[in-house]
Amino acid sequence: MKKIFLIGLMGSGKTYWAEKLKRKLKVAAYDLDNLVEIMEERTIEEIFTEEGEEYFRTEEARMLRLFKEKKEFILACGGGTPCFHDNMTWMNKTGITIWINEPVSVLAERLKTTKEHRPLISSLHDDELVPFLEKMLTQREVFYAKAAYQLGKEEITEQSFTKILKEHA
Repeated sequence: MKKIFLIGLMGSGKTYWAEKLKRKLKVAAYDLDNLVEIMEERTIEEIFTEEGEEYFRTEEARMLRLFKEKKEFILACGGGTPCFHDNMTWMNKTGITIWINEPVSVLAERLKTTKEHRPLISSLHDDELVPFLEKMLTQREVFYAKAAYQLGKEEITEQSFTKILKEHA
C-alpha cells in the first residue's frame, strides 16, 4: 500500500514527478490544486480573488482529507498545503511525504513562463521571483522539513524515488 505525498515550493516538479511515478508504479496520481479547482468549478486564481486564501486553504485541507480512504495514490500537493490546518502532520500519519527541494534559482526560471496562473506570484516581475521564493522557503521550510524524505537538487531522480518507495514496499 502506497500513499505518497509530494511537497515543495511551486515549480519544484511535484506534478511532473507524480505523473512519472504513476506510470512506473501503476498507481493513480492526482494534483491537489486541480482537484480543488474541479470541486469549486473555478480556478485557484478565481478562488483567491473571490474568496481569499483562507477559504482556499480550508477547501484544500478538506480535499486532502478525502485521501484517507484511498488505498494507493501519488498526490502532488500545492506549495502551501503542508503549512495549514495541520496538514503536514496528517500527511505523515497517512502516508509517505517527500519534499522535492529544488534550488530557488531553478524554481524562478521555471516559474517565469507560468506565473500568470499562480496567484501568489502573478503580479511579480521576473527579477522579484528569487527574493520572493527565498522568503517563502524561509517561512515554509519548518513545515517541509517534517517530511519523511527530502530530495535535494542532485537527488531528484527516478532512482531516488524508487529507492524511497522500495523501503516502504
